[in-house]
Amino acid sequence: MSRYLSLLSFVLLSVASTALAGSSCVAFDINWNLLAFGFTGKDYNAGTQDTWGSGTPTDITAQGRPPFNGANTTCYLSQFTNAIYIRGADSTNPSDIHIYDAAANSWSTQKVTVPNNLNLNSLDAILDHDTNVFYGYADGELFSLDMKLLKAADSSALSWNDVQDAGLNAPSYQPVMALAQNHVHFLGVPGLPDGSAKIFVIHFSFMQPDPQSYGNFPNTHGQAASFFLDSGVQQEFAFIPDDGSATYVINVETNTTQTLKGPTTQDSGATYFASTSALVQLTSSGEVSFLPYNAASTSANSAATWSAVSKLPKALVASSSSSAQPSGSSATGSTTRSISESATGTSSGTAQGTAATGGTDSNGAVSLKTASLALTGALALTMSALALF
Repeated sequence: MSRYLSLLSFVLLSVASTALAGSSCVAFDINWNLLAFGFTGKDYNAGTQDTWGSGTPTDITAQGRPPFNGANTTCYLSQFTNAIYIRGADSTNPSDIHIYDAAANSWSTQKVTVPNNLNLNSLDAILDHDTNVFYGYADGELFSLDMKLLKAADSSALSWNDVQDAGLNAPSYQPVMALAQNHVHFLGVPGLPDGSAKIFVIHFSFMQPDPQSYGNFPNTHGQAASFFLDSGVQQEFAFIPDDGSATYVINVETNTTQTLKGPTTQDSGATYFASTSALVQLTSSGEVSFLPYNAASTSANSAATWSAVSKLPKALVASSSSSAQPSGSSATGSTTRSISESATGTSSGTAQGTAATGGTDSNGAVSLKTASLALTGALALTMSALALF
């Protein structure tokens, strides 16, 4: 019997590995240090871009951090406060926004209320630079969440508010959102011509009726990340289609697009974050790489290649399968995460949380429903096997 109990344990561990997809994220502080959160139970500061090729990152794991066990953990930089806001890092409290004060190396948790018509599992969002307000899209509706200028949680709960119908007339649309010039750009909207975006003007709460043309990129699903400036609003953003065939950098001032090299690892489940001079990829298998970027030199950008951030460890220590594929291969959409972040509570700076999981959306999220079905199926198969003996 011990042999078959071992089989059951193996199946459960395999499912747990799959169940932690999307639990890590990367971001930059205002000094453009690369921060990595939820890397096998720890958080790291990898320093500035010129140091990523070698060395050891600084362990910044601190008391009060979230468990990083959510299915769609997403990091945002609040440039005015030098704080990192993190959504989806606690599967038990999915509406919480976790705040990391980069200067103080401290954590706090902001409680947030959610209206009945907002499904957090469907929500994609950007953080506006000037207003420090989240704008999110879910199921055809636009929502907002005012973070004030918080670098530590407020004692009172904040609220997601229903702004308006997005008017995209695309019920099945999986949002691809990018921020530039205080405008939210929606890419991959069904029916748009290639190279175009629908634009929501934040300061007037207005969705422009006609799409804006920016050049030549496919009208398809993918991931987007805005390039920061040392001061002022973002003017450019990167768009990486799910097939990873190229990296497109869209400039909303000149209405032009640069076509740069696609990631070495083509991964529809990867997530991205940009500084002033680098686009960073975190793959669904836990590897971090970057593409250098020079806003003043299109020739340098055309010649730029992706490189590993060797200074960081992999975000995962175990995996059963992955959507990440070498360049030239297709992404499968299957994602895995470390099983080291197990349910051990949150009483210390290295506390871990319960596994959560599942299918991918625009941020590489994996649905809890899929994981639940996978676990149920695995248990059924294992019990059936045991019944034969």
